[in-house]
Amino acid sequence: MPSLQTGPSSDTAARSAELFARARAVTPGGVNSPVRAFNAVGGTPRFIRSAAGAWLTDVDGNEYVDLICSWGPMLLGHAHPEVQAAVQAAVGRGTSYGTPTEPEVLLAEEIVARTPIEEVRFVSSGTEATMSAIRLARGFTGRDVVVKFAGCYHGHVDALLASAGSGLATFAVPGTPGVPTSSTELTLVLPYNDRAAVERVFAEHGPRIACLITEAAPGNMGVVPPEPGFNEFLARTCRAHGALFISDEVMTGFRASRQGQWGLDGAVEGWAPDLMTFGKVMGGGFPAAAFGGRADVMRRLAPEGPVYQAGTLSGNPVATTAGLTTLQLATDEVYAHIGAAADTIRAAVAEALSAAGVPHVVQSTGTMFSVFFTDAPVRDFAGASTTDSAAYAAFFHAMLDQGVYLPPSAYEAWFLSAAHDDRAVQAVLDALPVAAAAAAARSTAGGH
Repeated sequence: MPSLQTGPSSDTAARSAELFARARAVTPGGVNSPVRAFNAVGGTPRFIRSAAGAWLTDVDGNEYVDLICSWGPMLLGHAHPEVQAAVQAAVGRGTSYGTPTEPEVLLAEEIVARTPIEEVRFVSSGTEATMSAIRLARGFTGRDVVVKFAGCYHGHVDALLASAGSGLATFAVPGTPGVPTSSTELTLVLPYNDRAAVERVFAEHGPRIACLITEAAPGNMGVVPPEPGFNEFLARTCRAHGALFISDEVMTGFRASRQGQWGLDGAVEGWAPDLMTFGKVMGGGFPAAAFGGRADVMRRLAPEGPVYQAGTLSGNPVATTAGLTTLQLATDEVYAHIGAAADTIRAAVAEALSAAGVPHVVQSTGTMFSVFFTDAPVRDFAGASTTDSAAYAAFFHAMLDQGVYLPPSAYEAWFLSAAHDDRAVQAVLDALPVAAAAAAARSTAGGH
């Protein structure tokens, strides 16, 4: 276990700064995924050298309690010995064959056993999973229109990188340069948690709608839980209009609970999605994802059906071994431990920010949570957009300087692992008063 340090300060990131300068000369923005660049919070991103349990160590030797866990996958903590042993054994047998393997069958059986889906197909990224699910939905229904919600992120699929048009029933416009209008002109973007908007869109476009896709519980605008019964309403609305309901659990799957977000509402309410997408935890820290659903829908995929989808590294034996081992070790006790640690930190964050006079809302689903620097509950993207980004940036850097690594964006979920023991949690709690004071000093609401 790493020794607890007072925490790194800005002058102890010299090696990270050097590597960032070199990276910017050869990589756009110096990073391979935008949030890592610290643009949302300012400063120099930390280049991590190693990780163990609940701790990260950067190239300058600074140690941090990790509250992003690789953006969710590291449910058991970093370098878990049983996962490492299974992966090392798998690597010893070869890293890729381009043939079917036993680990992919075992992982598929594990996923089917935990969820309502009947068949599953592996891919290599969450983007690939959502892209493939939408293609399959269109191929199955013979329809073209896709409905999504503002603030829900489903990977960098052209059709889903869309912004709302001028009205609720107006087709979307591209949300980024490089996406042609033709890619989004069959996408409708609605406010999240808005049943009336869903009803109006289906009333106007129902016969053309192939599918509605939603994050099972949005985590890419911060954690915004579905209002009670909302996902069930979506599933039943789609069924009534002959469309497919795609529940994106790339983030929440096997993270929000043992069965993902579906285990928190669908399993209780008695509904099931037609298709689901998975990633992160099911890869155990390796590039792996999946989509699955009803057998009659999935059997429209090649080679059984006409809808084409393929991938050279899909079902990679090392990745599926890591994912299988992670899920097998993810017992009810693991989720109870993570949930208890998350409860403790959530309560302490709220207490510290309240004491400092900083407007805030802490929202959660299962073991996932996030902190909005705003004064009202957040139920959609418009609400999330009211968060005080400057206050969060000050809070982030004060925590970083004390050895706690938070998401470098105000619009992300916080993640813990089974390795977050009392010592790691206490390090977070000890850092909160100073960070809350820093947020108060930058808060547009003034603070104390």
